[in-house]
Amino acid sequence: MVLVIIRTAIIFITLLIIMRLMGKRQIGEMQPFELVITLLIAELACIPMADTSIPLLYGIIAVVTIYVLHELMTVLDLKVKPIKSFISGKPSLVINKNGIDDYQLKRNNLDVSDLIESLRTAGYFSLDSVDYALYESNGQFSALPKENYESMQTSLPLVIIDNGKYDAKNLQLAGLDEQFFDAILEGEGVRRRRVLVLTADGTGKIYLQIKGEKYKVLTVSYPGGRTW
Repeated sequence: MVLVIIRTAIIFITLLIIMRLMGKRQIGEMQPFELVITLLIAELACIPMADTSIPLLYGIIAVVTIYVLHELMTVLDLKVKPIKSFISGKPSLVINKNGIDDYQLKRNNLDVSDLIESLRTAGYFSLDSVDYALYESNGQFSALPKENYESMQTSLPLVIIDNGKYDAKNLQLAGLDEQFFDAILEGEGVRRRRVLVLTADGTGKIYLQIKGEKYKVLTVSYPGGRTW
């Protein structure tokens, strides 16, 4: 028991020193390769702590080797631009002046629902309230809002159509039916399967974006003067 405590203490001190040497970025927003290295270090540290038959030195050497590889990758990441892009990736611009970039979303294994969730987390509830939005190479979400964007989101928008399919739950929340929105699409000369996203808020503002086209903002009146 005492041996396990001593081995654990030694590994803990070693890891603390290594993590401090790796710098503040390692304990803040990590790049993909840094996340992999951190997971490897954690796994390597557990082995000699749990199994006393493995020499403690083996675990320390493995952790130090990972640290050396981390420093090498960091130098390449900072000094060589092509390698930096390969190692850390590039930011992905998912919203521009034309609206949502569906291609960039798919490249990052994301969909419109993921994007809207990220927007809400950042404090933007309406898709037309931002000029640009992107996912950084470390996965962090950033957005540049329009001027006076607060006035564009006075009511909570609901996703009515996502990638050509109606959201039955949101239709129920809005108290509207598919026929109402089919009539809007027909008036715009659009087939539903071509719709990337259609949202509706309680004031009657409709955000409509067709795949591969610039988005439109429409204003409609709901049956019975309904609002939310």
